[in-house]
Amino acid sequence: MYNLWHFLVTASKITRKMDKRWSLQGMTALVTGGASGIGYAIVEELACFGAKIHICDISETLLNQSLSEWESKGFQVSGSVCDVTSRPAREKLMQTVSSLYDGKLNILVNNVGVLRGKPTTEYVADDFTFHISTNLEAAYHFCQLSHPLLKASGYGSIVFLSSVAGVVSITDCGSIYGLTKGALNQLARNLACEWAKDGIRAMLLHLMLSRLLSLNRFLRTSV
Repeated sequence: MYNLWHFLVTASKITRKMDKRWSLQGMTALVTGGASGIGYAIVEELACFGAKIHICDISETLLNQSLSEWESKGFQVSGSVCDVTSRPAREKLMQTVSSLYDGKLNILVNNVGVLRGKPTTEYVADDFTFHISTNLEAAYHFCQLSHPLLKASGYGSIVFLSSVAGVVSITDCGSIYGLTKGALNQLARNLACEWAKDGIRAMLLHLMLSRLLSLNRFLRTSV
């Protein structure tokens, strides 16, 4: 994941030098799992374009470290510790966001995701619950909770961090992971149609996890 994070940060710097037309000044965003990895890179990009961002992360240590780094850069980022598998925790987080941004939200990034790659016959009930509650249920509930805030903003966007594993079979990722990402893909399609009348759009980013897994294996064997 670090390699993709480094690529995204580098690409964002190049983009900002090439094109100054884009601005998110006055816009607000919530990024789940934003204290590290891909989520961190997304926060950096949004903040560089002027957005005010609230993040959540399950790790208080990573959260505080990242917030300190962003404060030193002058970014407008706040954060909360949150276990996204907990329904009460999700509700509390959205109450915080609503309070921070006066009941409005422009961007929701459903970034949190987990993966336990195993053969299908080796998965147990806990593996299934772990994937569904983190990758799918959390994103679904965050969309429900954020709807009134996104609608109130007048122009809302929901971004789902999906995967190519939700479109085609990738053995290393496992069948449950692929199932959750495939469900996110369909959820995005449904919301894009259902909530268009409310000025809310939904979009997907399909990450190439197979390439990352191969790269990680190569790096381990090359050291």
